[in-house]
This record gives sequence, structure tokens and C-alpha cells, in this order.
Amino acid sequence: MKDFEVLMLPGTNPSGVAMTRDILSAAALFAARQGEAVPTWGLYSPMGGHVEMQGGIGADTLRLPGRKRGTRSVLLVPGLWVTDARELRQRMDADDCRRAVRHVAAHVAAGGRVAASCSAVFLLHAAGVLAGRHATTTWWLAPELSRMAPETRVEANRILCVDGPVITAGAAFAQSDVMLYLLRQRFGSKLADGVSRVLLLHERSEQAQFVVPSMLASGDALVTRLTRRVETSLPAVPSVSALASELCVSERTLGRRVRHATGMSTIDLIQSVRLHRARSLLQTSRMAIEQVAAAVGYRDPTALRRLMRKVAGATPSGYRGSAAVSGRVGSSGGS
Repeated sequence: MKDFEVLMLPGTNPSGVAMTRDILSAAALFAARQGEAVPTWGLYSPMGGHVEMQGGIGADTLRLPGRKRGTRSVLLVPGLWVTDARELRQRMDADDCRRAVRHVAAHVAAGGRVAASCSAVFLLHAAGVLAGRHATTTWWLAPELSRMAPETRVEANRILCVDGPVITAGAAFAQSDVMLYLLRQRFGSKLADGVSRVLLLHERSEQAQFVVPSMLASGDALVTRLTRRVETSLPAVPSVSALASELCVSERTLGRRVRHATGMSTIDLIQSVRLHRARSLLQTSRMAIEQVAAAVGYRDPTALRRLMRKVAGATPSGYRGSAAVSGRVGSSGGS
């Protein structure tokens, strides 16, 4: 029995599989050199054999093993490549996905843990293991998950949600956060921290730092108007009640429409717009932190620092530092 079983399906994002493998390989090397227990893993699919991932990249897999009660294996499910919610629903109806769904349900019923990222979280919903739990997915699919799984508390801002034996993560590269969390839980902080340093990874807590305001509305005209109003009114954003009045709806209706379209509360949406603007100013201007804070509606720059630390795990100066490094790398590559 392996510590980790990586479930692959046709069209799986190869980045998720490669990232998982690289992190586990680094963990095995680090553990062996430290004289610690070495994590074990394997690549699996419902029927075994060669699996073609998105982009024509393939890998050989073993057939998923039968489940025995008390299993300690963690089933890892990287995301599938889909371009919109309609394509995702069609993909979920395919025979291989149905087989995977049955295996996920049996795995959790046998006492195992399951971790899925991005679109693969919908396989967990189909398996019935998200009911009554907190979960996340990539932010642009969070509204669809909220619609399909009303019994699940979808936390669109979170990069990682852990609820009992079920672990869910945001967009494809959040697979690294899943792996660091699991390594820390099963093999200890020393191993997880060592892998993080070796591969230059860092754990994050929320997706709000990556949300592009113009993509938030998910086709909802009211939410589009709200987002544009918030963007154009910075730094002096009206109150939620005033915004609702401007849009000729009640606060409750506005909140319901925002939640349906984005998976966020109205306040969270406003905060995401503020954060996006602040990040842009930090990376593209020479404005002082105090000026940036004022430009997005914070009289006290400490409030902006707290928000960025909570959401992004970095300070405003950290954003500016990373932008400077990127600029140097870019100019070097172009010469």
C-alpha cells in the first residue's frame, strides 16, 4: 500500500501530476538523507495502462486497487483541463469519471483521505463526499460548485480547505499547497519545510490575491455593474446599502446575486477589488505604501498590511520586492 495514490484521467492537467511527483521525489530524497521514513506513491487510473493527459503528455499507470477498510493511503486527484462549466459537466458524465467517482466514494467510506484540486473537486462532489463540508475550488469555477452543491459551504477565497478526510484546493498550482500540507501532517514539519525550501515553495491561504475583478461576474450583468462601480469609486467605495440602492435592489438580493456569481460575499468582493488595485499599484508605481493604502480606501496603511498578510502571506513591501525581481529577470532575458 502506497502513502499516496495519484489518480490520473484522460485530460488531467500534466502540471498537477508533475508537481505532485516532483514534490514527492524531493520529499523522498530529503527524508532518505535525514534517515527518516520515505514517502511512497504511485500513478493510477480506473483501468490502468497508458493515460494521455492534456496537451498529449502521457504516463503509464496502475489500475486502482480495491479498497479495504482502514486504508491509510491518500488519494490525490489533480485537476482536469476544462475551459468552462459546460465542458466540465460533460466531462463528469464520461465513463472514466464515473469510475473515478465510485472509487473516491469507496476510498472515503473505507476510512481513506482524498485530496483534489481545481476542477477535480467536482469529482468529489459527484462522489457525495462534500455534503455538509467546507470546500474550495479554483475561483472561476466556485460559483458553479455553489450551484451544484448547495449542501456544501464553498469558500471561494480559500486556496486550501481541510474538512475531515476531505481536502480541496484552488487552481492547478494549489496542488503544491495540498502536498506540503499532507507531508507536514503525515511526515512532520521538518520534511515539509525542507521540501518547501528546496523547491522554493510557500504556502498561501487565500485566492483573493489572484482574482481579476473583470472576471468575477460570471456573466451576471448586475454583478458586472457592481464590480465596475467599486473599481471606479476607489478609494471612496460607497457602503453596501448605498451600492444596493444605486443598483435598485435590496442588500439581500445583491448579496444573493454576488454569492451566486462569485462564491463571495459582497464585502469579500469589494475587498478583492481593493487588493487587486493595491497589488497593481505596488508592482507598477513608485507610490509609498501609505499612498497605496490611501488610493484603495485605507486611511491607516496598517490595515492594508494586515489584509495582504492574511490573504497573500506577504507584506506590501514583499509584493514590491517580487515585482522588482521579476523586472530584472525579464530585462535580462530580453537582452
